[in-house]
Amino acid sequence: MPRIQRALLSVYDKTGLVPFAQALAAAGVELLSTGGTARALGQAGLTVIELGDFTGFPEMLDGRVKTLHPRVHGGLLYLRGHPAHEAAVHAHGIRPIDLVAVNLYPFERTVARPEASLAEAIENIDIGGPAMLRSAAKNHEHVTVLTDPADYAEVAAQIQSTGATTLDLRRRLAAKVYARTAAYDATIAAHLPRFFASIEARGAAGLAAPPPALALQASLVQPLRYGENPHQAAALYGRFGDYFQQLHGKELSYNNILDLTAAASLIAEFSGDPPTVAILKHTNPCGVGQGTNLLEAWERALATDRQAPYGGIIVVNHTLDGTCAQAIAEIFSEVIVAPDFSPEALAILQKKKNLRLLQLRRDVRAAAAWEVRSVGADSFLWQESDVKVKAGADLKIVTCRAPTDMELRAMLFGWRVVKHVKSNAIVYAAGDRTLGIGAGQMSRVDASRIAVWKAGEAKLSLQGSAVCSDAFFPFADGLIAAAQAGATAAIQPGGSLRDSEVIAAADERGVAMAFTGVRHFRH
Repeated sequence: MPRIQRALLSVYDKTGLVPFAQALAAAGVELLSTGGTARALGQAGLTVIELGDFTGFPEMLDGRVKTLHPRVHGGLLYLRGHPAHEAAVHAHGIRPIDLVAVNLYPFERTVARPEASLAEAIENIDIGGPAMLRSAAKNHEHVTVLTDPADYAEVAAQIQSTGATTLDLRRRLAAKVYARTAAYDATIAAHLPRFFASIEARGAAGLAAPPPALALQASLVQPLRYGENPHQAAALYGRFGDYFQQLHGKELSYNNILDLTAAASLIAEFSGDPPTVAILKHTNPCGVGQGTNLLEAWERALATDRQAPYGGIIVVNHTLDGTCAQAIAEIFSEVIVAPDFSPEALAILQKKKNLRLLQLRRDVRAAAAWEVRSVGADSFLWQESDVKVKAGADLKIVTCRAPTDMELRAMLFGWRVVKHVKSNAIVYAAGDRTLGIGAGQMSRVDASRIAVWKAGEAKLSLQGSAVCSDAFFPFADGLIAAAQAGATAAIQPGGSLRDSEVIAAADERGVAMAFTGVRHFRH
């Protein structure tokens, strides 16, 4: 490749920009630039040609039009040595641009802020940047293109050594560009429908319209040792680091990540609540408790099931203190997740070299308002995230007897937990703790039997408890079994053809029952 004579630098992220430009200038490369990039280079004492002077056309429309010009894209796209191309650029006074360094407006960072407006999002959609990157990458046989400051050093070293770059490097950089622009466009495609959505646009059923196409793109965060089982390869992609920071312990596994994200979703239900602790195993809660402090909450969560937490995930909603950390350290856990750890807690828990400690940096409810799941056969399922919450005023009391204040607290506490239990799901709860949990059963009655058995094993009385069901009781037998176990209140979605029979069974046994009108299946 001939020597690189001219470079166009136009970057939002100016990390490493000046040293890179200095290396280019020292190699005799002419520098073109725009706006803030040109000012930064000029302030560093570098000679820079403003792009408007190069094209003969001024920047306009608040910077929206500055690089969209034939003298830019012609200089990038023409095939060097091609007779017709050479004749065309000569006739129109187009000079070659041999290197482009561009990174894009921070659309992803902008829309990650909950308060970001639609106008802010639109203004952070880069037009000229992706166009230049794609032009340069298409013509990588002749043009070197960079979009990641991490690549500056390698490119600078080759230019300083030979005045040019190798074809192998240009190919790698071009492929990286298309991955970057694809990810950028995918983020825009994913987020704009959320901004455009409105109550009026949700349709007769009150549901958001699915996107006409799914643009899925996520950068590799890290390869994982293996997947769910050792014979399965696995890796983590996306923005995991925006939500979790690992402070200690060995590398996270595939199953750890499934569990801790489930834990973070569950504890988000108790944001702003008194100290709350949840223990999970295989993404299912096996105990949730609240107290005046985390130690008290821990003891109540652990009391639900003292066997299942072995090797589980523990999550708390307040800064983990030393007293609670000391109690937690007495059992073997895989991961502990907290909004923060006190120095005392860290000192205690870091004695276990393999125990993974993760700081929850952001509420996971700030993530996308939709979920995508691969179902094999090159197919995906899309749905809105299940973020429905219910307050006491939202409930429909369907029995003759209304719940007492204590029963209502138990119903609402258990309802927040059962939402995170695999279906069929039953939770028996008091106002500040779970008492028995039955998860993932083919029959709702079986889920209830398991929850009752678990409570019995833990020597916890279900007298006066609330039974919480993620979906309606299809028959009265489930409600009757709960009443026989000691439940005096029930909360369920309602909607069964036999609702009247279930209500009658509750009335006969003095059980207060509320319908939520919302189902929380979890598969």
